[in-house]
Amino acid sequence: MPRGDKVPALLRTLPAVDALVTRVESHPGLAGIPRRRLTEATREVLAAERRQVLEGAAAAAHADVLAERVIARLSERGPFSLTRVINATGVVLHTNLGRALLSTLARERLEAVAAGYSNLEMEVARKERGSRYAHVDGLLRRLTGAEASLVVNNCASAVLLALESLARGKEVVVSRGELIEIGGEFRIPDIMRRSGAILREVGTTNRTHLKDYAQAIGPETGLLLKVHTSNYRVVGFTAAVSSRELAELGRERGVPVMEDLGSGCLIDLRRHGFPYEPTVPEVVAAGVDLVSFSGDKLLGGPQSGILVGKAELLGRLARNPLNRALRIDKFTVAALEATLYAYEAGEALETIPTLRMLTEAAASIRRRARGLLRRLTPDVHSRLGVTLVDATSQVGGGALPTVELPTAALALGTTEQPAQALDERLRLGHPPVLGRLLDDRLLLDFRTILSADLPALASALNRL
Repeated sequence: MPRGDKVPALLRTLPAVDALVTRVESHPGLAGIPRRRLTEATREVLAAERRQVLEGAAAAAHADVLAERVIARLSERGPFSLTRVINATGVVLHTNLGRALLSTLARERLEAVAAGYSNLEMEVARKERGSRYAHVDGLLRRLTGAEASLVVNNCASAVLLALESLARGKEVVVSRGELIEIGGEFRIPDIMRRSGAILREVGTTNRTHLKDYAQAIGPETGLLLKVHTSNYRVVGFTAAVSSRELAELGRERGVPVMEDLGSGCLIDLRRHGFPYEPTVPEVVAAGVDLVSFSGDKLLGGPQSGILVGKAELLGRLARNPLNRALRIDKFTVAALEATLYAYEAGEALETIPTLRMLTEAAASIRRRARGLLRRLTPDVHSRLGVTLVDATSQVGGGALPTVELPTAALALGTTEQPAQALDERLRLGHPPVLGRLLDDRLLLDFRTILSADLPALASALNRL
């Protein structure tokens, strides 16, 4: 550690904040960075260097070195924190990367609504206040066969609103095998307590029968809840009660029945090679009183929680003061309306990116991968050990957990260029590229790499 009488002299060699800001502010890599943010980063760099001096790291770094640190720090962050990335993980509905991509039409509708005023809550013809939900209610009723609908900010909110509105202070009967936990530690028992409802578990983890529900119904029963295990599967010696059976029991005993589909879908994907997954129209047709599902998973729209079912029940949810705290804004309305329109027009598989990526053939993906290979300089192949391999992608987003989608990927990594090091360098690039590490190789999965990403990805690999 430096002697105490030397410390002040060493600290005086540090440049002033304003002097260092002046030195770096004209750097082209900092274009668009507000001066206030530049000053803050400069203070952080100087504070770190001051600590080094005080802890005994001899003289302070030269002003040029400190300037480079400021530039590096701000260039890495860029002017905006939320930025576009290249998803090469092969996970189509990647929660951490924003889940569903919006269709071209949805993006156009967002721009139209954002650029000016809109009739969000105005009946223009009568010059009266309207409902924001009216813009999507007709679409949802026609597409699902339900009497009414309501949309909130996500599916967890939809479940909370339903439980609080229909079963506060009452028992909610749920199979033990359906007490799910999803990402972010969202658990059915926890949301039940928060809503004021009382959990009544029936059956066992692997087997629940209709008689279990029937025996649990009593004067304090407020709701029968069925939860679709969309993010895991219990297989083997199992038994579960169907939506239709539970709905019939509810009608007989005068108890409403709700089913949370989680990642709900409007169309049957079995003809595209997917396993059976109950669709929203199918569950509504089975007689379930209230169905909840996500807007930003298999549906392929914006983040939202959608409720469809009996008009009387949805009216109670809509009148709950909690609904205002959970309501959607004009951007969600615009994007959801455009997404639902694609289903009604019969264009969902062609125009909604999520469905298009999930159903794309492996041969088509391989052609896109070969297109990327043609963009690479000759020495990149040997230096990075680039090979085209067969792999499997995942649906993600807590949907279809057992499904593995055949895909094509580039595998990177050599002794001199380890996969982990390449992974880090790609993640820290502009734009960031996120792949997945497997058996000491970095895989770049082309199921989730868009055609528009190819030039930027090629440049990133050539720079490596």
